[in-house]
Amino acid sequence: MPTTDRRFPKGFRWGVATSAYQIEGAWDADGKGPSVWDTYTHAPGHIVDGSTGDVANDHYHRYPEDVALMKSIGVKAYRFSISWPRIFPNGTGQPNEKGIDFYSRLVDELLSAGIEPFATLFHWDLPQSLQDEGGWQSRDTAQAFADYAGYTAERLSDRVKSFFTLNEARTFIDMGYQRMAPIPGAGPISEAMAPGLELPPAELNQARHHAVLAHGLAVQSIRARAAAGTRCGPAENLDVAVPLVETEANVAAARSAIREMNAPYLTAMMEGRYTDAYLATQGANAPRFSEEDLAAIASPVDILGINVYSPTTYVVASDEPGGYTRVPFNASHPRMRSAWQLVGPEALYWAPKLVQSLWSPAEMYVTENGCAADDHIADDGRIYDTDRVMYVRNNLTHLQRATAEGAPVKGYFLWSLMDNFEWSVGYQHRFGIVHVDFETQQRTPKMSAELFREMSRTNSVA
Repeated sequence: MPTTDRRFPKGFRWGVATSAYQIEGAWDADGKGPSVWDTYTHAPGHIVDGSTGDVANDHYHRYPEDVALMKSIGVKAYRFSISWPRIFPNGTGQPNEKGIDFYSRLVDELLSAGIEPFATLFHWDLPQSLQDEGGWQSRDTAQAFADYAGYTAERLSDRVKSFFTLNEARTFIDMGYQRMAPIPGAGPISEAMAPGLELPPAELNQARHHAVLAHGLAVQSIRARAAAGTRCGPAENLDVAVPLVETEANVAAARSAIREMNAPYLTAMMEGRYTDAYLATQGANAPRFSEEDLAAIASPVDILGINVYSPTTYVVASDEPGGYTRVPFNASHPRMRSAWQLVGPEALYWAPKLVQSLWSPAEMYVTENGCAADDHIADDGRIYDTDRVMYVRNNLTHLQRATAEGAPVKGYFLWSLMDNFEWSVGYQHRFGIVHVDFETQQRTPKMSAELFREMSRTNSVA
């Protein structure tokens, strides 16, 4: 049995995460409007295997089965996303009752299984109607998101007590609105996200601003319309700086680096301002904003989600601006299945510790952490995803150290519950702890699901 020093705090939430477009399917069912991802995947040349999320895991129809599966592997909390065009087919206007009914049924199913629901209000599936009117380049999209967020929280907050506003603003803006490098071996197909635009720097920075403004306005809208006790905050893909060697000077350098590396997004959300260095670096291309915008962006949050997969960089203290130098990764540095995912489990220690020292969030969650693996069903019917088991165990060892030292991390959401549509690479990269046969929709828990079950059962690293 694990020793007590490997245990997490009492009440720690053991969860898994998914997103609507990646698993729901039913892309045009029951009044749902098209999203930018429907449009993007339906056009040829964007996805490595030519696939779409039209059916995906068919979770829209199979959610009772999936909730039962979660319960069987020890899931105590589930972070799912709500499809904006399922609620407002055109982004604004008349809500679609069948859309909100689906999520209401899902929430009831979760609660019946003893699983706490955590809802993400935006995981990249912008209504196509809003994209046609400018998408995140338009300030109107920020207000439309706030209206949608307030309405949805009002309808569900009698049972859902935790809402994340935006998931990874950095990803859907920086990879959706500027040129991305081709994926190795995929010809001209790049890692771009929908809508796949290439904006000049000034327009890109303005889209960034509209995204963080949408977060702030949504927090205000949720506060105004949701039931008492509802908590909200962002879930951001944190650029993580790790001190190459743990010295006082290098730790201070990493803290400074994290603040600047996240300046357009999480730093702005947590401080209600853009750093002087960010604005100076952007110069004439810096975003345009008002004091009212900054006041909205600064709206206090109750919870903070950080998505952490790998270190972004190692740093050492130096005399360079900001007091740090980024250290390049060695060519032989190990990677996981996805080429972008460098192995560095210590990121899950330093991310919450440095975020705590910078912004003192009252309650923090690791809202995504996981890896793709080359998973196959063995002759005995099992999936021995030893690399994922290694990855999860090592990451959680470092997270446990952070919680033992007082970092206010209240839960961990493993990405992902099951294999799903993985954006530009389609179904080629499997991130799930449950294997999915996309021809038959058969779900098969992997060895990593057994690891998760044991960790959840013992509330410790196993």
